[in-house]
Amino acid sequence: MSMRWPDLAALELFVAVTEEGSLSAGARRVGMAQPNASRAIARLEQHLGLVLLDRRTGGSRPTAAGGDILRQARAVLTAVRTLQEQSGALGTERRGRLRVGASLTVAEYLMPGWLTAFKRIQPSVVVELDVENSRHIFEQVAQGRADVGFVESPNIPAGLRRLVVAADRLAVVVAPEHAWARRTPPLSGSDLAAAALVVREPGSGTRLALDRALKGHEQCKPALELRSNAAVRIAVEAGAGAAVLSDFAVRAAVERGELVEVPVAGLRLERRIRAVWKGARVLDGPAGELVTLAGTGYRRIR
Repeated sequence: MSMRWPDLAALELFVAVTEEGSLSAGARRVGMAQPNASRAIARLEQHLGLVLLDRRTGGSRPTAAGGDILRQARAVLTAVRTLQEQSGALGTERRGRLRVGASLTVAEYLMPGWLTAFKRIQPSVVVELDVENSRHIFEQVAQGRADVGFVESPNIPAGLRRLVVAADRLAVVVAPEHAWARRTPPLSGSDLAAAALVVREPGSGTRLALDRALKGHEQCKPALELRSNAAVRIAVEAGAGAAVLSDFAVRAAVERGELVEVPVAGLRLERRIRAVWKGARVLDGPAGELVTLAGTGYRRIR
């Protein structure tokens, strides 16, 4: 007997013939022309090396071997139907669910607006948002635990697609009582590297951007290392030292006079926010729609 899989359509036809009592009735049930049905049964019998049907003038009934095969054929068809139903249910669930990873700065200051716009056009899609640092988001996307991620880090791992969707600027901020708050000349890279700063944790996009801006300078040990923008900002307000944070995270505090932004010269403190994903070059479905919405404002101001 051939080790090739039997034709499922022929198995379905065979079951229909035995249940309907004739080849013509079985063929009608499965939507097959009778000549094609005759050939399909003949090919199935040849494939299995068995005579499955006893064809008589009054109809067709299974042979002894056909009766044994009939039980197995029904089990196979039931398993295939279950497979199709579960696959369809999973496909519907996946299409109705969007798993998003976002680094902290993006999640706090950009994602609320993006998701609000997304829900206006996709109200039935359930969005699951996981907020972590950029390194963790890369892992989520690479392992298939997130459909798309949004990060500030410029160092995108190999194997991930990326698209710039927004721009950000890093600002040096201090408490009003700090000596730099009254400084007239801009800070240099050496000034910043020599200061004990309040910084984000390693692996965060903000920390990576700072380290890149100060590349070539020997950096002083941090005064504090904290895992959120809010924690860094509050520590700076309390007098723990200067910090380099996203303009999104400090703008309101600067406008209220709780922090003072210190000018800097000779350092590149701009960065790009990117969507990252795995797979096809063009991201489609709900994830693709979210990326398109996120990039709309950036494309408009370029």
